[in-house]
Amino acid sequence: MKNLMKTSYRPRAAAPLRVALALSALACAPSWAQSSVQLSGLADAYVGSMRMAGDGARKNTLGSGGMTTSWWGLSGSEDLGGGARAIFAITSFMRLGDGSLGRFGGDTPFSRDAYVGLGGGFGTLRLGRWMAPNFLPTILFNPFGDSFAFSPLVLHANVPLFNGTGWTGTTPADTGWSSQLAYTTPDFGGLTATLQYQFGDGAIGNGKRNLGANLVYMSGPLGLTAFYERAQLTNPVAAPFADGSRRTNWMVGGFYDFAVVKLFATYGQAKNNVTDAKAKTASLGASVPLGAGKLLAAYARTRNTALDATRQTLTVGYDHSLSKRTDLYANVMHDRITGTSSGTSLGLGVRHRF
Repeated sequence: MKNLMKTSYRPRAAAPLRVALALSALACAPSWAQSSVQLSGLADAYVGSMRMAGDGARKNTLGSGGMTTSWWGLSGSEDLGGGARAIFAITSFMRLGDGSLGRFGGDTPFSRDAYVGLGGGFGTLRLGRWMAPNFLPTILFNPFGDSFAFSPLVLHANVPLFNGTGWTGTTPADTGWSSQLAYTTPDFGGLTATLQYQFGDGAIGNGKRNLGANLVYMSGPLGLTAFYERAQLTNPVAAPFADGSRRTNWMVGGFYDFAVVKLFATYGQAKNNVTDAKAKTASLGASVPLGAGKLLAAYARTRNTALDATRQTLTVGYDHSLSKRTDLYANVMHDRITGTSSGTSLGLGVRHRF
């Protein structure tokens, strides 16, 4: 979901700006009367002084996506009758620093979403590029959400370090999968399940595929989740892993909102069947309402057998709401890996949903 951030995809809760498509007035297309199209997105930028574990020097930057990766795009639906609807989404990540599309150089233009599907009482079926099984469980069950700059859990799972430490992250195949068929069940008393299959696209994938599933349960103050992935292909462009491996990744997690504090916890493991390397990650977090915002704290620890190293990251921050769509945030993060120099990062930013 970024460097190669596999970023943030979402959250999906950004408030849409409805494009006024008065199609009912077009006599030539009366069948579009129950259609709707939305233009929506999120802009997030921060000023930061960043130093990750193993970095040789501090980097002062104006970064894009401090709390959520910036994005924009179109989505919509058409009422087909009988409770059924057709759906689509075409959305792109963007970098506010220079206006580039994508999360990183070489990212596909619409790597956030590019799908069409059907929904109704039977659930939702999507065909195209969409989030991977790991994405929602990861971002919903840590207090920093889908921050690919400051969330310890997201950083350990998805963000490689290009500084000689060898850290690549534990998620094997991106936070989104291309060429996939995904089915999400209806909501059963707060429980939904999603099953996902990524095609290898013939000769490119050499008969290989990705498959996975997740469960998300939300009821009152309690949330529970689990996901499993078995991956043989990279993303966003599908290709077999260089070592020909099959990589598995799973996680379980939960949160409970006591009103005065919301507590989070997760535990998971990633494994490569060729090298037998394992990475086990545990995380804890808390969110405390304070004034017009929330005080946030999160910690993640990953033991990587391939590197024979342990990474520990702690972030403390404050997210202040100016309105339902705009917030200011400030974060301090400390990051360290066995046998390397540690690093401390600071970030001040603004996020706006449209």
